[in-house]
Amino acid sequence: MADGADRGPAAGAADGRAPAQAPERAMWCDERFDFQSTFLQWLAKHVPNIYSAEMDPLVEEQEEMVQAGILYPLECYLFGEDPDIFLEKLQQSGTSQLCGKVFKGGETTYSCRDCAVDPTCVLCIDCFQNSIHKNHRYKMHNSTGGGFCDCGDTEAWKAGPLCTKHEPGASSSPKENSECQLNEEIMEHSRRVFPSVIKYMVDMLIWEEEKELPVELTIREKADSYYCVLFNDEHHSYDHVIYSLQRALGCELGEAQLHTTAIDKEGRRAVKAGHYASCQEAKEEIKRHSENVSQRPLHVEVLHADVMAHQKFALRLGSWLNKLMSYSSDFRQIFCQICLKEEAGSENPCFISKLMLWDARLHKGARKVLHELIFSSFFMEMEYKKLFAVEFVKYYKALQKEYISDDHDRVLSVTALSVQMFTVPTLARHLIEEQNVITTITETLLEVLPEYLDKNDKFNFQGYSQDKLKRVYAVIYDLRYVLVSKPTVWTDGLRERFLEGFVSFLRILTCMQGMEEIKRQIGQHIEVDPDWEAAIAIQMQLKNILLMFQEWCACDEELLLRSYRECHKAVMRCSTNGRSREKTVFHLCGHTLESRPYRVSADPVSIHLPLSRTLAGLHVRLSKTGAISRLHEFVSPEEFQVELLVEYPLRCLVLVAQVAAEMWRRNGLSLISQVFYYQDVKCREEMYDKDIIMLQIGASLMDPNQFLLLILQRYELVDAFKKIKPTKDQDLIKQYNVLIEEMLQILIYVVGERYVPGISNVTKEDVIMREIIHLLCIEPMAHSAITKSLPENENNETGLENVIDKVATFKKPGVSGHGVYELKDECLKEFNMFFYHYTKTQHSKAEHTQKKRRKQENRDEALPPPPPPDFSPAFSNVVRLLTCDVMMHILRTLLQRAVELETHLWTEAMIQMVLHLLSLGLLEEKQQLQKSPEEEVTFDFYHKATRMGSSAMNAVNVLMLLEKLKRVPQLEAQKDTVNWILQMFDMVKRLREKSSLATVGATSGSEATKADESTQDKEKAERKRKAEAARLHRQKIMAQMSALQRNFIETHKLLYENTLETQGKDDAIMEEESITSAIDYSRIALGPKRGPSVSEKEILTCILCQEEQEVKLESAAMVLSACVQKSTALTQNRSRILELSGDTLDPLFMHPDLPCGTHTGSCGHVMHAACWQKYFEAIQLNFRQRLHVEQIFDLENGEYLCPLCKSLCNTVIPIVPLQAQKINSEDAEAVAQILSLARWLEIVTGRISGYSMKNAKGEKQNLPPFTSKGSGNSALEFHSILSFGVQSSAKYSSSIKEMLVLFATTIYRVGLKVAPNEADSRIPMMTWSTCAFTIQCIENLLETEGKPLFGSLQNRQHSGLKALVQFAAAQRTTSPQVLIQKHLIRLLGVLLPNFKGEDTPSLLEVDMFHVLVGAVLSFPSLYWEDAVDLQPSSVSSAYNHLYLFHLTTLAHIMQIVISSATESPSAHSSDNSEEAQSAQSFCREVCQYTSGCFSQDIPGWLVWDCVKKGIMPYLRCAALFFHYLLGVSPPEELLQVSEEGQFKALCSYLSLPTNLFLLFREYWDTVNPLLQRWCADPVVLTCLKWKSIAIRYPRKRNHLIELPEDYSCLLNQASQFRCPRSSDDEQKHPVLCLFCGAMLCSQNTCCQELVNGEELGACTSHALQCGAGVCMFLKIRECKVVLIEGKTRGCLYPAPYLDEYGETDPGLKRGNPLHLCQERYRKLHLLWQQHCIIEEIARSQETNQVFFGFNWQLL
Repeated sequence: MADGADRGPAAGAADGRAPAQAPERAMWCDERFDFQSTFLQWLAKHVPNIYSAEMDPLVEEQEEMVQAGILYPLECYLFGEDPDIFLEKLQQSGTSQLCGKVFKGGETTYSCRDCAVDPTCVLCIDCFQNSIHKNHRYKMHNSTGGGFCDCGDTEAWKAGPLCTKHEPGASSSPKENSECQLNEEIMEHSRRVFPSVIKYMVDMLIWEEEKELPVELTIREKADSYYCVLFNDEHHSYDHVIYSLQRALGCELGEAQLHTTAIDKEGRRAVKAGHYASCQEAKEEIKRHSENVSQRPLHVEVLHADVMAHQKFALRLGSWLNKLMSYSSDFRQIFCQICLKEEAGSENPCFISKLMLWDARLHKGARKVLHELIFSSFFMEMEYKKLFAVEFVKYYKALQKEYISDDHDRVLSVTALSVQMFTVPTLARHLIEEQNVITTITETLLEVLPEYLDKNDKFNFQGYSQDKLKRVYAVIYDLRYVLVSKPTVWTDGLRERFLEGFVSFLRILTCMQGMEEIKRQIGQHIEVDPDWEAAIAIQMQLKNILLMFQEWCACDEELLLRSYRECHKAVMRCSTNGRSREKTVFHLCGHTLESRPYRVSADPVSIHLPLSRTLAGLHVRLSKTGAISRLHEFVSPEEFQVELLVEYPLRCLVLVAQVAAEMWRRNGLSLISQVFYYQDVKCREEMYDKDIIMLQIGASLMDPNQFLLLILQRYELVDAFKKIKPTKDQDLIKQYNVLIEEMLQILIYVVGERYVPGISNVTKEDVIMREIIHLLCIEPMAHSAITKSLPENENNETGLENVIDKVATFKKPGVSGHGVYELKDECLKEFNMFFYHYTKTQHSKAEHTQKKRRKQENRDEALPPPPPPDFSPAFSNVVRLLTCDVMMHILRTLLQRAVELETHLWTEAMIQMVLHLLSLGLLEEKQQLQKSPEEEVTFDFYHKATRMGSSAMNAVNVLMLLEKLKRVPQLEAQKDTVNWILQMFDMVKRLREKSSLATVGATSGSEATKADESTQDKEKAERKRKAEAARLHRQKIMAQMSALQRNFIETHKLLYENTLETQGKDDAIMEEESITSAIDYSRIALGPKRGPSVSEKEILTCILCQEEQEVKLESAAMVLSACVQKSTALTQNRSRILELSGDTLDPLFMHPDLPCGTHTGSCGHVMHAACWQKYFEAIQLNFRQRLHVEQIFDLENGEYLCPLCKSLCNTVIPIVPLQAQKINSEDAEAVAQILSLARWLEIVTGRISGYSMKNAKGEKQNLPPFTSKGSGNSALEFHSILSFGVQSSAKYSSSIKEMLVLFATTIYRVGLKVAPNEADSRIPMMTWSTCAFTIQCIENLLETEGKPLFGSLQNRQHSGLKALVQFAAAQRTTSPQVLIQKHLIRLLGVLLPNFKGEDTPSLLEVDMFHVLVGAVLSFPSLYWEDAVDLQPSSVSSAYNHLYLFHLTTLAHIMQIVISSATESPSAHSSDNSEEAQSAQSFCREVCQYTSGCFSQDIPGWLVWDCVKKGIMPYLRCAALFFHYLLGVSPPEELLQVSEEGQFKALCSYLSLPTNLFLLFREYWDTVNPLLQRWCADPVVLTCLKWKSIAIRYPRKRNHLIELPEDYSCLLNQASQFRCPRSSDDEQKHPVLCLFCGAMLCSQNTCCQELVNGEELGACTSHALQCGAGVCMFLKIRECKVVLIEGKTRGCLYPAPYLDEYGETDPGLKRGNPLHLCQERYRKLHLLWQQHCIIEEIARSQETNQVFFGFNWQLL
């Protein structure tokens, strides 16, 4: 609790009531009085009054009363002066060196991989930011809560134990050590106060009486006032508790939710107050409603009000003490002494032990206070931490048993504190040596697991409770913590205690050795798969502990030998059970084996052999340290019995082989899963790998022939290698073949796998390098994938970083995907095809990859094994396996079968393995011959292999067989390997003969093979090369031809115009058309010189029925699938509150802020309207039939997925053909003489006045001043608009009209969020608005991406925009023309003040481009006559467009000039260009018309600069609009990106002078009165006076917020985030809005809002305002981006932060430092600006339907 907040009210209250408390306080101070009884009386008097209203507590008032009435007097007595002053002094005098911050759930912690002693050593965010570790290799993780910052703990860090904040001298005061100095008087007072406070606290927390209080606290009559108190548990869900409370108490949902939230947070809550009987009744009701078949009832108690009050105050005292502890070491020491003091002559435990033992019975809130108190006192003082640890170990068994039967999370249990003690190296040693902690922990395990023991004293976890077993893992973890750092110095006591613990641990392993035995099912499939997960999970938990025990043993030779003896004894005890059967004898190759008759396929077998595997681990360490030479002193050779040691691991390997041979199919999935984990990286180190080692131990100590006979017998392959007539049973043959393959593979591993320190002289780095090489031989891999495939050590490290750069190079990722490591070429020679950690898939993939690579390099495809390192002396006998008789018999038999083509008795894989074994034998002999003189080499593989077989059947040697093998067609693929082996034979022969050719033979095998390649192979390669060259040549010619063809078509486009029917969807984007200069062809869009429309026949193919159709006015409609959505992508003011419902909204005018527009996007796919309707109806029907299936899209709102690209759409745009219009230049010139702007305005005004008169039925109108001077015949004036050319309106087919109405209604419905209404007057307004807004979005996007205005749009954007503009022009015909005229008059009111109405906004309050689009599209309505349906001719349109555009441009220039008034001139040379002078004179006029409000001092060049920059987006939008409306090709300059050229080209295309102020000069007489009226507008004058310009031009381009480069900065922000609506300090889920940068509290009830009667989470309600329902958030603690749309949809998206390996880290699981990737962030920005967020969500939900369960509404 914050210090200042704690003290404020208290001091004031105390001062106010000081006299009243004086006598009481004096009693406390008086030495004659017994402090304890006085204190208790005081509490008995005040506490029940303070905490009297528990149902509806006023927390602030209670706190004030506690401060004033109890804590303030107590502090005054304790400190002897004003508490505030005293504590301030204490604070100043320095802080503890230890940080001691206790983590809350979800808080980010940091661990340094370079300096931390183990992974449990962590720093809080503040200490990390101020430490040296932030520049090291660190890891970030989310705390589960209950941990503790290790800053200042010298034992936790190899370097940099202190951050700059906690270094001595870092404190503001020079007296560093004064922290410990309290004067004697205060110490004396503390010794008086603390015991009473602590005793009261402990007594109240462990108080069991529900109705009574201790005698000393009972001073008044007991009232009949009780509470029914409900306690938290982890069995009942939130909803179940709410339901139970509603049913039992009849309360409202809101009240039940409040209760449940409080119970979850605090652990208990009073849910009813009243008399004892009513509370008792409520208790029974709650129990009854919460109990059901599968669940026990909720825990409810009835407590007396006074008991409840005192318990609550006891916790308040706890937090008071907790705060006090942080001030002084003396306080901590006195507190610890009192807590640890045992009552003299009493059996009772000390205070702290009492609390620990009661921990499991305390509620959540009490536990938190207790644990924080332990952290702030005991754990901050090393000496007392040690004493606390001793107490903890003393009661360890009891505490763990309590925890296992408790149901609260580990974080809330006192047992979770073990990590704080057991991981401190000195403390762990002390606990092992003095408290025998290893034995204590292992005995605890044995005591909590007996329920799982079967009659043979082996574990059997059938029907286990998952939750309970998870709690047992906590005990296993404690063992890991104790062993995490190996001792450097061994004392006798430590050695003895450790050995005692190890022996105790062996008892657990004994119960696991051979547990859960299985027997092969024959005949019938197993009915129920047995539970296998628990046994494998315990194996995983023990993996690192087993390794740590082995490492500890290996630290000390004496200890290692003694441990070995103990382990050997244990293995023997397990192995000798049930050895009653007789031995059987069998012979092969003149050798005999006597063994027990055991068959894996018939007798029970177990995969769990931790004892045997531990022994194998210790044996290897004996070999590594050389202590093996003394082994005979500890285990005599007679006792050793190597055959017995090998037996069980061998059975296990045979089981794996038989599973592969599908002999155990009827045993179900559980066995397959066990076999998978047995070989998987998570378990293999202590399972599969150790079994191979045990076989190597057997091979090194047994006679090789005996060993191989044992293997043949256990694999049940004796018959397969005797000359027995083979069976015809195909299944049996297949079975035999797989078993032989599996056995050969194991033999390869036994002889060839030497990369284990101790088996050969290799280091751990060598082992990891070899693992990585073999992983990268399969394919290039990401860092995380490699890490996952490597085993972790006790510190969760794989050692990958130390070696990866030696063997691989890193390739950076692109905009998506991740970085990968590729193997360096020089490491490829290390590839061993039969690497023992390959799965079958990996083996074949690696082989394929490597053969393919060699083929590409034009080398042979032999993949011989790399030369293995030499065995260490203890294992040197293993190689004798290769040369023994039985091995030769096996190899020869298999080769002979292949040569004789007994097809069913051999497979290619088998021969491959035989060749591999031959290669190993030859490599071994070659290495030995190269190292030693020939006569010393006893390894004679060459002689054995070239010797003839003894029997008549075997009268060939291996060499002859290999020669024959080359001719076997089925083994074509192995030919290169056979050649390599034959060369090796040759080389070994030469080495044996010491011939002079030895040097020649020294060349590497594969190179030699290349030289000896047969001519046939050479010819084959040559043919292949020629074929490839010919193919490339053909490809090149084809490419040239198609390029020429394309060129020809481009150049002679006119020839093709009539003959080719171009597909509008793919080709002929108009901007890219070039037409030869032979035609005089103007590129001007407006006015009399307007160029011709380029319109081609549009023939489109429907994606549904695949039929083609030409787009014509009279044809059936064709449509584009489209999506209409509201958007704030262009907003200039995110703080503006958006209207959620558009019922009363008037969308005719868009504010220049562009707060929220309606965007229409299309995926560009075309359908017949009829086809689309059928398709949509089919989806609806399908949905109705499958009501229970959740849909990605909302059919009610017309949503569907595009049939082709699966984009989300909610409507279709009808494709309206462009009406090509040609202007007769003579007519145009004639009109030009008459139709000036002034005359045009008169005619328009006359027409509008005429309509108004008609509508007003002759009412007198205020006619505007433009009418001809008083004389005019109004009827003539009314019709004069028609005299400049009219034509009849376009006639649309009924289906096009239907689609026009449908699309317009969708825009209206989505844009205004209202119910569809085809007759609403706002439909045309929304049509013009979406057209203008979509063009503005596209212009903004092109500018942001730096693309040219024309020619660079994607096909979908081009066809969508073209259809949208043509639709907007055609939509007018479906509405009443009178309505359109009304809208037009309102639009013109902004430009022409004489049309101004009451609701006409000011010039500064509208977006001019929206006005332009609306005016141009609605203007033809003025041509409407009652009798005939007319529209303006080409010439009329040209002038209408020109003058409307010029008027809006003038108004926009005016907007920009006014907004430039607040610009401050930057340093700029005075520019006297013509434009600057025009601007200057224009400003003088404006200044005059605004009565000097507009400053005339603004330099002309600045105004011109502002205008030129400010008007660019408007001109670009206008160019796009008129291009798509009229189809006039744009100038070439607009197809490139260039600032200056672009401005000129835009002016020419839009008929504007490049000096825009000349426009005013040209029309001065007409515009002058307009200008005066514009300037006189009150809004304009107010803006100028106060210089409060609402909007600047050009508007700023929106970008996603700027994110920090380093992700830990974001985590830092999140850690400082406090929820504005929540007073507790519980950790929240902070999320960051990427649109506006707001940080929100997500997925929490505190921030839910009620919007239109619906509960919405913080993100969803924020999205409604910030992004009109669509938004993008970054979940900071999980490093994930969340896209949401509306209330029901959302998806996760990778965050733009990558680690140094180019990978994202969702959930911070890997914890590597993360940095911002600008390309990915830009991709997110484009996703937003292209309005593709909804599309992305729909795609994600379609592919990943698991998210349907997530309630996006409450995010």
